[in-house]
Amino acid sequence: MKDWLNNSVFYEIYPQSFLDTNGDGIGDLAGIIAKLDYIRQLGCNALWLNPCFLSPFGDAGYDVSDYTQVAPRYGTNEDLERLFAEAHRRGMKVLLDLVPGHTSTQHPWFQQSCKAEPNEYWGRYIWSDSVWTDVAQYPSIAGSLRGLYPRDGSVAVNFFSNQPALNYGFAHPTEPWQSAVDSPEALATRQAMKDVMAFWLNKGCDGFRVDMAGSLVKNDPDGQETQKLWQDVRRFLDRDFPDAVLISEWGDPQKSLLAGFHMDFLLHFGPSHYMDLFRGDAPYFRRDGQGDARAFVDAYRANYNLTRQKGLICIPSGNHDMERMRKFLDPEEMKIAFAFLLSMPGVPFLYYGDEIGMRHLPLPSVEGGYGRTGARTPMQWNRGKNYGFSEGAAESLYTPQDPAADAPVVEEAMACPTSLWQEIQKLICLRRDHPALCARGGLEFVFCEDHRYPLAYLRTAKTESVLVVLNPSRSPAEFSCPYRPQEVLYQHGDAVEVRGDSLRVPGESAAFLRVEPCLE
Repeated sequence: MKDWLNNSVFYEIYPQSFLDTNGDGIGDLAGIIAKLDYIRQLGCNALWLNPCFLSPFGDAGYDVSDYTQVAPRYGTNEDLERLFAEAHRRGMKVLLDLVPGHTSTQHPWFQQSCKAEPNEYWGRYIWSDSVWTDVAQYPSIAGSLRGLYPRDGSVAVNFFSNQPALNYGFAHPTEPWQSAVDSPEALATRQAMKDVMAFWLNKGCDGFRVDMAGSLVKNDPDGQETQKLWQDVRRFLDRDFPDAVLISEWGDPQKSLLAGFHMDFLLHFGPSHYMDLFRGDAPYFRRDGQGDARAFVDAYRANYNLTRQKGLICIPSGNHDMERMRKFLDPEEMKIAFAFLLSMPGVPFLYYGDEIGMRHLPLPSVEGGYGRTGARTPMQWNRGKNYGFSEGAAESLYTPQDPAADAPVVEEAMACPTSLWQEIQKLICLRRDHPALCARGGLEFVFCEDHRYPLAYLRTAKTESVLVVLNPSRSPAEFSCPYRPQEVLYQHGDAVEVRGDSLRVPGESAAFLRVEPCLE
């Protein structure tokens, strides 16, 4: 693991929604540069940028038409290089979003592959050998396109119909048109993606968050061939770009970390039970006390034990693919949720706007967002025109903004000593000051029972042990604890009380306590 990750807190930026500096209603790279000091003041020292490459934006930039060209609406390649340099000058790192599994139908590679006559790009995508032969019944293929192009065949798509799947081969080829993972065409695709990575790393990028990282090799049910592919990429990076960081959207840390990724996300889908915490009908961090963290803890503990000393598991506050936390929790409840997010192992990821509790808005789909569109609204900086996001006309904005009179804005949140923003800044500073709370600190769950509160866990380092006790419920709770508080490092709400061998935890409270084990 790269040393800088241990003390990192990432800030995810959806570029089109962060800050517009030219009045066209779309955020841009110049806007991100202008707000680097703001992000640093909050406490975040690393950025993840959602795709900013040339695209027809059928899926908000996740349908790339040129991996090595910044989309003009964001600026130029030179602007992105300047962003890298300005971030580095402030001691910050920048990861780009790499989408290796598919391109746009407008990518020159795909347009060449569609031609009737064979050429060097014929094997860059997954085509059957006849338009009458479908490709959609294989794992990791979402559908197919047929009858649209001169080439006689069906082509696989990864998600939307405008995202043809790149060809990294099949783990278990069963048809003549299916490439093996070591075939010339599959290896050519792999090399092309290495070239893309090298292009941006040479310009100052610090690494990549990799979209759908576990889906590249098709018909690979155990993920073994996809792991081998990424291990090959890791060897390439270790040789040519040893400082480059890779973070996977995989949702299976046991596989992704062995594949060579430094970190893996717990996703909002799959078996992690991440959604039990902050979203859904009964989130654990809601004060009504109806939630249950046990399934999450069991899944997290299993992954943690499987991957200990091999990498990092990350828990994001949210991202561009899910409903905002504020839809399910109010700002006071979010404070305790962030006490959890910023005291767990791995590297925290804070989604832009979550630091002020931006709302999820019910909006029609924009650029393939559908239900996700409401989490992608322009940042709310102040009470000026368009909340300070853009000087353009309101109708030109990427999406409408929060119409409520009490819509949260950064300027007011920073000025209010009891705001969510201030609490998050305090928690980030505390995390960075205490080795036990950083990414590599040890973890032991002390109390978590079915439909019970509080949640308590011990974070450890060579120099300290910190007991984290969280009770989002409005009702006080008590639990038997083998650790005795020596010092209060952080307190939100009323104080924890020692009662013999137990701790009484007030409702709606969070505490970080320096402890020593009880002597028997």
